[in-house]
Amino acid sequence: MNTTTVDAVASGIGSGGGSATLHRKIGWAGAFWVASGVPALVLFSIGSIAATVGKPSWAVWIISIAFGFLQSFSYAEIAGLFPHKSGGASVYGAVAWVRYSKMLAPLSVWCNWLAWSPVLAIGSGLAAGYILSILFAPDAAINTWQITLLDLSGIKAGLSLRINATFVLGAAVLLAAFAIQHRGILQAARMQMVLGVAALAPLMLIGLWPLLSGDVPAANLTPLYPLAKDAGGAVIDGAWDMAGLTLIAGGLFMAAWSTYGFETAVCYTREFRNPRTDTFKAILYSGLLCIFVFTVVPLAFQGSLGLGQLVTPAVLDAAGNVVTPAVYDGILSPDIYSGMGVAQAMAHMLGGGALIEHVLMAMLVLALVLSIMTSMAGSSRTLYQASVDGWLPKYLSHVNANGAPTPAMWTDLGFNLILLLMSDYVFVLAISNVCYILFNFLNLNAAWIHRIDRPSWPRPFKAPTWLIAIGTVLAFVNLALMGMGADIWGAGTLATGLLAAAMILPVFFYRHYIVDKGEFPAAMQEDMHLGSEAGVGTRAGILPFLTLAGGAAVIAIAHAVAVL
Repeated sequence: MNTTTVDAVASGIGSGGGSATLHRKIGWAGAFWVASGVPALVLFSIGSIAATVGKPSWAVWIISIAFGFLQSFSYAEIAGLFPHKSGGASVYGAVAWVRYSKMLAPLSVWCNWLAWSPVLAIGSGLAAGYILSILFAPDAAINTWQITLLDLSGIKAGLSLRINATFVLGAAVLLAAFAIQHRGILQAARMQMVLGVAALAPLMLIGLWPLLSGDVPAANLTPLYPLAKDAGGAVIDGAWDMAGLTLIAGGLFMAAWSTYGFETAVCYTREFRNPRTDTFKAILYSGLLCIFVFTVVPLAFQGSLGLGQLVTPAVLDAAGNVVTPAVYDGILSPDIYSGMGVAQAMAHMLGGGALIEHVLMAMLVLALVLSIMTSMAGSSRTLYQASVDGWLPKYLSHVNANGAPTPAMWTDLGFNLILLLMSDYVFVLAISNVCYILFNFLNLNAAWIHRIDRPSWPRPFKAPTWLIAIGTVLAFVNLALMGMGADIWGAGTLATGLLAAAMILPVFFYRHYIVDKGEFPAAMQEDMHLGSEAGVGTRAGILPFLTLAGGAAVIAIAHAVAVL
């Protein structure tokens, strides 16, 4: 293993056949700042989870980040096995699965990319909305014009592709992030350190101030009953029946997209100056930061706003169909659900007026740009490494003179411009999270597969066996949460997400069987050790296949018992 690693790094494996390759320019602190956009992801779904789950939403966030932290040790171990590879945990996990099935490995990588890439569209859309709110009145012409390109109500009611001011400004935000990332990982890390300080400081202030001031009534946090409504639409305490458990599962499912995301810190192993020590430090300190933010911000947010009550009842037609939905205040407000009212709510938490609100909006824009840059850096490197390894088209394996994978970045940008056209970002987030949970399942199980198949390989960080076991159990727990709770976010969310994951199959088939004639690139063959090299084998036998069958059964059973 040592020889393979040294040779790979020295020879510039991953250059895509050219002379350029990723540059080893950052330490764990650089990766920490590149990953520092993850805490800002709380802004994407804090409102939607609170408005869906009700009072237990703060507990949902705490449970979810605890799950994410326990899982991170499995990621840290498998990342240390491949210090010469980029792209994150999905790439390192794919090496475990490929010896058992060629189709499983690209599924892991593809699902990771589909999970991370939409951050670009969702983040830029929210940032554009905040900027427009600062500059213009809600009823201004620039905020109301829209051109509908395609009606997608057959997928979800009200969904469409449209062009409006949010799309135009969001596209500009994406291009600005692209320009920064184009300069290479070191420059991106430096810029994200500046953005991180400017963006995370207000998040921490917002999270701590209500708690330290004591302005958090206990009635806003308890009792911990799932959200329910009576026949008239008034908010009441639900019950811990299957309907209530389905809501909680949906909340935990959605929160995972944010709270598990600091695993992106291991995406940059190929760019670490000392990957054997930097990898574990990067994910550990990123995880500790996320534990703090994902605990205090939801607590303060809900504690200050309260659950909310019915303001305007729903308007029904003669057939009993909803013409105008009911309107609520507090965390049930429609603006909180969409994310556009989060800045106003946070200003209220600090006791500020319009000026404070605008200042907070500006800071939240910086936080969103931070998360966009984190996603672009990680997701583009996933595409890059997947191309180098023979999963995705060859053009993605090139980098520029600064060591930035620009073809992968352009692909990310183009894909997200399409997503930015969508009218419902919460639905996009939910679909991407289906893919994320599938990646999570494959990679947590990759830890024990690597243990069995590569027992003698040096591990710069070797997690205690009990942590690997917990990670494996959580892999199935996450599938159960997805099966039960995904469709809370729209009928067909689970099916659409599974279909999106399956789209890798024709892409991989073309690259592997038509372009590469059924052979993997030389660098990938070294990593897989498909020959008879001592110390590497397919020792797990039938266990990986039993794991997949068990995972499919968990999804099916959980979906069957859900009450939607």
